[in-house]
Formats: sequence, structure tokens, C-alpha cells
Amino acid sequence: MNTVTRRALPRPDRFRTAAGAALLTVSLALTGCTGSTPPPAPSGSSSPGPTSTATPDGTAAPAPAPAEEGDIPQLVENLAPSVVTIFTDGGLGSGVVYSEDGLILTNEHVVRGNTRVEVAFADGQRVEGTVRATDPVTDLALVQANRTGLPKPVYQTNLPRVGEGAVVLGSPLGFENTATAGIISGLHRSIPGSASNSLSLVDLIQTDAPISPGNSGGAVINMRGEIIGISEAYIPPSAGAVALGFAIPAATAVEVAEELLADGTAEHAYLGLTPGELTPQIAGQLGIDARTGVVVLAVDDDGPAARAGIRPGDVLESLEGVDLTAPEKLLAELRNRNPGDTVGFKVKRQDQSLDLKADLIARPTSNTR
Repeated sequence: MNTVTRRALPRPDRFRTAAGAALLTVSLALTGCTGSTPPPAPSGSSSPGPTSTATPDGTAAPAPAPAEEGDIPQLVENLAPSVVTIFTDGGLGSGVVYSEDGLILTNEHVVRGNTRVEVAFADGQRVEGTVRATDPVTDLALVQANRTGLPKPVYQTNLPRVGEGAVVLGSPLGFENTATAGIISGLHRSIPGSASNSLSLVDLIQTDAPISPGNSGGAVINMRGEIIGISEAYIPPSAGAVALGFAIPAATAVEVAEELLADGTAEHAYLGLTPGELTPQIAGQLGIDARTGVVVLAVDDDGPAARAGIRPGDVLESLEGVDLTAPEKLLAELRNRNPGDTVGFKVKRQDQSLDLKADLIARPTSNTR
């Protein structure tokens, strides 16, 4: 069985795993490991870390030198001051400057369970931070750092092209200000088997730029130095994978961040059912002739699905004409819908084929699944 890992850095004795229902086991590294720090540099050596564009007293410093497209060393030097390390009671993760007044964008699982954190910058300064708002559905969070005059990067809300270069910046395994490079490997990826564990591992950018525990919440940039994604997950080599990393698209991150800034919450469409993988064995137990679709494991009382007539044991074959090949495909399609939308499903129920319509509502704040 394969494994998918989110990349906050866990303490070895606090690593928590949640089994997926299908192809993969999703290992949620919910806390970081402050005890796993890089080895000291040899005597007389110094780190070639980039120069910050904000001085320790919070005033703006001269802008960095412009970088030609594809000049990775200059891109890293320019962007490093906008990427931070976030220390919590349990460990560490990464984050990206969202506004000059100290707002930091990171993963929700990096700060989960914390209201106060410490934020470390590329120039060596560390300040207190307050968790301002979180959204478990997309695994995004905002942290207010006690520092101003920060260099806000450009967030590119158009998706990158498959094959273009990508650089990942963050603090893998506690090594702060680390850069790794590769290409964009795919778009609109959903991690198989993740639906039973998390709503966030859908509609992601895939990259082969190495991502490790501690990169969580860090930056994925293009060859123009624009933020194209927020690091989210990877499949480790122990699962037989080679360089499979995933990031939340910048467009999603910006949209959610703006909603969190507005009122502290992000709005998501809610169907009100628990999806599961349709296997040949389950199809046989249900007495249906279906090779693909999403089986309904449970339906929330008086939710949109229940009101539409969807029942446990039904198989959802398509949503608005889009084939539902896996639970993650259903979650990805719902991510693109809004509360108030009406969506049509083709449903298989034993020997019946049904057309049912559901009126989506806003996800209850107490329901993150």
C-alpha cells in the first residue's frame, strides 16, 4: 500500500497516520520537529543566505536585483526573504508572505492546535505570530507576524504549463531557506485514496521538485519568480514514488486567503454525503452492474443529498456530465461549485438509473469533512 505525506516536519514520537480507504494511506504530519535541526556549519564558514528586502526594524530595504527568466540563483535570492519558517509547540513548517504588514500564508496542518507561533525570516530575525484564521477544507491558514515592511511576492493566479520550470522554497527537515528545482509535472491532480481522510488533497499542481517534511506551507515559484503554488503533499520513495510532490494552486490560495481576511471563514459548497470507492466487490454486494462511479457510504440527515433523494448504497456515476471515477473526483468537482448551485447527478441504484438534482449549501462551520 502506498503512502502520501503532508510536509510539516513531525516529531518522531508524534507522527500521526490516518489510513485511506483505497489505494493510498495518507500520512498526515500535523506537527513539526524543532529537535531535528541542520548540523552546524564547519568552523569559519558562513551561510550564503540571501539578503532580505526588509530590515530587522521593519523598514524597507533596497529592492533586490532583477532576475532574468530562468536565472534560478537570482530568483532564489529575490524570493527567499518572502518565505519563512513557522515554529509551533510541536515542530515546524514553512510559510509565504501575503502582505507587507506581516500576514503570512501557510498550511492549516502546520499551525493546527496552535494560536501562537514563532516566525523566522531569511535575515535571521524571529518574531511572534498569531494564527489569524484557518480553513481545513483547503488546508490553508493565515498567520499575523509581528513585523512590517515585508516583501510581498507576486501570486500568479493563472495555472502554470506542464513542463515549465519550478522552484520549491521552504524548510525541509529543519534546513531553513532551502531551494529545490524541477518542473511542473501535471495539473488538476487528486491523490487517490485521500477522500476518506482529507478534503484538501484534490485539484493540485504536481511537481518533481523535491518536497520533504517541513516544506509544508512554503512556496512553489515559476521561472519568473511568481508564486504559483503553496506546498501541500508528497508521496515518499518508500511508497515506490520518484519525485511526486503536490501544491495548492496560487489561485485557490489567494481566493481562500481573501475570504479568510474578510470574515475569518472560507465558503465551500456542501453536498452532505460520505463518498467511497466503488470496487467490484462492493458493486457485487449492491447488486449493480457498474464498473465506475462513487458509492455513497452515508448521507447527512436533511442535507442536500438527502433532500435530493440520494441514499446510502447509491452509486454516483456523473455530476453535470462529468464522469465520477473516484471519490477524489467528486470532491474536486464540488470544489469548483458554489453554495446555491444546483447540480445534476446520474445515479445507479440496483437496476435503476436515476437523474437527481441537489441544491448545494454552504458547508457548516463545524463540518470539515
